Parts: sequence; structure tokens; C-alpha cells
Amino acid sequence: MSNKSPVPFRGTKEQEQKLREVIAQHKDQDGPLMPVLQEAQAIYGYLPIEVQKIISEELDIPLEHIYGVVTFYAQFSLAPKGQYKIAVCLGTACYVKGSGDILNKIKEIIGIDVGECTPDGRFSLEATRCIGACGLAPVMTVNDEVYGRLVVGDVADILKKYMG
Repeated sequence: MSNKSPVPFRGTKEQEQKLREVIAQHKDQDGPLMPVLQEAQAIYGYLPIEVQKIISEELDIPLEHIYGVVTFYAQFSLAPKGQYKIAVCLGTACYVKGSGDILNKIKEIIGIDVGECTPDGRFSLEATRCIGACGLAPVMTVNDEVYGRLVVGDVADILKKYMG
């Protein structure tokens, strides 16, 4: 990850109210943290420190413990996801056919690194392992759209469709 400033937290009062309702529903159950974190991520799309603090205070669980859980499990994200979630497969078949170069070209065009989101919230970028499309290697996805048999020259035209 680079040292670029993160996208500012833009939670709404409605999201916070929904989060507090979720916490209230789970508060008296055994092991409320995981379901609360899962639902909080569904509400916000990620788990920023502001959300973790609310959960910590409401469940009376130390913030350090919550942060440890959030960073341990791959299902949770500390960074916001963009309107367009770009993922580049770095599995073996894709990598040997040039997906590393595809990834570098995307980073160059949108100006972020893997795990980041553009400041306008339009794009986020992830590097993934095999997505099961080895016959189309190298592969990238934008949300649910799959692009295969890519060459570096394809990247700019694909991204232009989403930059409008």
C-alpha cells in the first residue's frame, strides 16, 4: 500500500442508525462480534475505524480486539470499495501470460495501488488468486464483468467505459 491519503469516511446518519439497530439485535447473544461486523460491512461496504469505535463502545469490546478480528479475516475490509471494483487475477495461468503487466498498467491509469480506492470513490483495485477462468488468461474483472485474453493495450479501452 502506498502512503496516499485514504478516502474520507462518508457514513450517513441512516447508516449509523442501522448499525446501532444491528448491534442492539445481537448485543445480548453469545459471540455477537462476528455477526455485527458482517452486517456493519454490509451497511458501509467496509469497516472504517469510525464504525469499529461504535461497535467497540456499544458491545464493550476493546477496539484493539475488534481491529484484530477485522484484520485477521479476509472477508473484512478496512478500505472502501469503489463504484467499480477492479480485480486482476494473479493466479499461475494468468500471471505467466502477463497479468502482472496488466495490473501495472491499471495502476498507472487510475493512479492507485492494490487495496486502495480512488479519492472520488469511483475505482478500487484488488489482486486476486485464480478465479477459475484459466482458459481466458490473463483475466481481469470490473464488478461482475469478466475480461479475458488481455494484452496491456486492452486496458485503457476497458477502463474508458467506466470513466465516463
